[in-house]
Amino acid sequence: MPTSAPPSNRFERRRAETRRALIRSARQILAETGDTGASIQAIAERADVGFGSFYNHFTSKTELFEAAVVDALEEFGQSFDERLAGTDDPAELVAAGFRLSARMADSHPELMQVLRRRGLGHIHTVNGLTRRATRDIEVGMASGRFTAADPVVALSALGGTLLSLLELRFARPELDGDETAVSLAEMVLRMLGLPPDDAHEVARRPLPDPA
Repeated sequence: MPTSAPPSNRFERRRAETRRALIRSARQILAETGDTGASIQAIAERADVGFGSFYNHFTSKTELFEAAVVDALEEFGQSFDERLAGTDDPAELVAAGFRLSARMADSHPELMQVLRRRGLGHIHTVNGLTRRATRDIEVGMASGRFTAADPVVALSALGGTLLSLLELRFARPELDGDETAVSLAEMVLRMLGLPPDDAHEVARRPLPDPA
């Protein structure tokens, strides 16, 4: 048995690590200031990689920052998958998503700042979070749980309200994040077609325990 991986595997691992480091650097910049004007040299230095390495992975800063946002959206979606794996009710999934997002503003501030600053332009792009939200909306409509006529409009309503929640969490940290998220979740569920009493109950169901 060989005691070390073949050179090609080591090369691919190092290449992947460099790409991840550049994306991490871009995510940090987006979270801190939202300013994409940083030089490639500054991005590479923050990532602790050589300047020339940048062009082995990205053709421009625009491509890198877009990759950073997509990376954040996928992490966000995966965190929901893990926490809500046993939840089948699409209405409960929507409500829990709002409440968990409010909590993640405290537990994962970098991730949520990226979404706050850049999420609006990605509501209708092909990404991990949109794919998951669309799935839940379509399941809710097919089952009759939701009565919204158009899944695209419903997605806009969900995405826009979620981003407004994040803006509120960071702009007004003194507000009770859980209560704010519950109130918005209830409003969205009513907008999707749930009766008022049902929306009120679903928005306040206990959240699943962390895995």
